[in-house]
Amino acid sequence: MKLSAAFLLICLSSLAFAGKNDMDQEEMANQILANSKGGPEISPLNWLNENFLERQRKSVNNLTATHFGRRLLGDKRDIPLLQRIIDEGVIPTNKTMDLQALGVVLGDIFVKENNNLSWVIYKDDLGPTQAVCVADTTNCLFPITMLSRRMEVGLKPSVERVYAANLDELKPFFPKTPYSTK
Repeated sequence: MKLSAAFLLICLSSLAFAGKNDMDQEEMANQILANSKGGPEISPLNWLNENFLERQRKSVNNLTATHFGRRLLGDKRDIPLLQRIIDEGVIPTNKTMDLQALGVVLGDIFVKENNNLSWVIYKDDLGPTQAVCVADTTNCLFPITMLSRRMEVGLKPSVERVYAANLDELKPFFPKTPYSTK
């Protein structure tokens, strides 16, 4: 049975919370990928994906302009604005596409703030989806649903914590430079 990289990241998250070190996480990742049939396919975004992401960005930009009188900046300074949207309940929890638009903005923050990350198409057994991945790897995040899934069950996630925790999970897979400490 082929396991998706989403399952891989869930396993890695579980290990991190259990206090395991980075080496254990890498060993677990290798075991899971070895048991899968070929792993996921990663490809550049196509025109349809780019259009979808752009429409999502515009919807959040319109929302912030209407409700708060300001637009997105496209970087980490947008985190408090996303948090305000969540805290004030601007988007009803049954509006999945609108909630997922917040995740697109979160994904843009990951990409803007980290040169090792980019938007791609991630295709596995479950089908294709947009993801933010480490360059030339299958180590990915799925920011589009990071906030929406929590909000749909009535939670008000901390955008800063979601951002930091997911970035910390992915950092061991960033390319090592000659001067890096690990």
